[in-house]
Amino acid sequence: MSAEAPGGRRSRRRRPGVFSWVSGRSVGRGFGPSVEPGRGTYCVMTSLYGSMQSAGQLTLGSRTHGAAFNLEYSPDGSVLTVACEQTEVLLFDPVSSKHIKTLSEAHEDCVNNIRFLDNRLFATCSDDTTVALWDLRNLNTKVCTLHGHTSWVKNIEYDTSTRLLVTSGFDGNVITWDTNRCTEDGCPHKKFFHTRYLMRMRLTPDCSKMLISTSSGYLLILHDLDLTQSLEVSTYRSLRGKRSASSTDLTLSSCSLPGLQSQNDQLGTSRSSEKHPSQSCAHDDKKAGSPSNSLEVLTPEIPAERDRGNCITSLQLHPKGWAALIRCTSNSDDQEWTCIYEFQDGPPVRTSSPRSSLCLTHYIEEANVGRGYIKELCFSPDGRLICSPFGYGIRLLGFDSCCNELCDCLPKEAVSLQEIRTIYSHNDVVLTTKFSPTHCQLASGCLSGQVYLYQPKF
Repeated sequence: MSAEAPGGRRSRRRRPGVFSWVSGRSVGRGFGPSVEPGRGTYCVMTSLYGSMQSAGQLTLGSRTHGAAFNLEYSPDGSVLTVACEQTEVLLFDPVSSKHIKTLSEAHEDCVNNIRFLDNRLFATCSDDTTVALWDLRNLNTKVCTLHGHTSWVKNIEYDTSTRLLVTSGFDGNVITWDTNRCTEDGCPHKKFFHTRYLMRMRLTPDCSKMLISTSSGYLLILHDLDLTQSLEVSTYRSLRGKRSASSTDLTLSSCSLPGLQSQNDQLGTSRSSEKHPSQSCAHDDKKAGSPSNSLEVLTPEIPAERDRGNCITSLQLHPKGWAALIRCTSNSDDQEWTCIYEFQDGPPVRTSSPRSSLCLTHYIEEANVGRGYIKELCFSPDGRLICSPFGYGIRLLGFDSCCNELCDCLPKEAVSLQEIRTIYSHNDVVLTTKFSPTHCQLASGCLSGQVYLYQPKF
């Protein structure tokens, strides 16, 4: 006999919602064995990612801003900023999709990158060679303008522990800015590093490493990072020119150059170590241990590109610091690839190659649309999904079809990334993508300036 509620109505047992199910399973409350809460969300997040659809275009007051070069959310997800070709920065509420403000003359040339320091302060950089600091509480004027680069500034990073702003540009310089001593006239700064053909610079989440990509196909890693020192690598022979199709002598090689001198001194390597970097590495590592700012120079393995040069145009790091994500273009500009490289320690994975801190695990060929423009891809906040510009749309990529974490599906040899979903919504080439840090939301911007939001739809 079924139980009845007062008044003669049968009581219906309400099925637990998604979040109740995840919470209950994490503590073993009748939903199977107790598991790590993050692991219990896999099937839920895979479903959400797989159902991503366009939620519409952000409405703009005018079309004067040009191409959307970069997107950045505030850490609390309350503001979405857009770096634009025509000197402007756009600000939106990503939840309501409402336009907040346009900084019409943020710079005197293209705005290339935006970086939030916290929930109210953010920095922008430009082809006008400057960096600007802004406060969301007063957007009518800049906090200050930073002068130090001599060419286009393309990248901004931030070390929260030291409050050092780190920028890089096409002048080949990586500059640190001390925001602890910021005034209306700017911040004290110094040149930290220099190398030719610099494209992108990134810091790992714990700021223990700096990665630098170059248009000549090299990837530089500074281990045990100490931003208080100043380094110089321009005298290193292998970085002086663009790697040609026949220059395969350094492919898959790595070299840790401990004890780098200050920029006024010579780089501490001999000619013999330049000719045989893998041999010198083992000797130097034993002699010096793990010095600050030891340099590793790599030419990452690219599928079908072993005998051809390539340009590393985009560089991102896994949110947990497990891997590097690059997008590269062949020198002939007829192929593009997205590749994942896992950070590793210990002996080399392949006995035929010298020890390297990075190992290719996943890759996929990209649509070669919009030649000459850099396409900025990104990781999801949990690191299980990659969003890549794909022609006039975006492509969501996973390490496997279930969107598992990289550490749970590492292959014995490099395999293809799995396509989770492809969405076409723009009327021009997509140049930039970004996940919200707090919501299951994604944004993309294209060459004609359109900005679209994406979120799950059931």
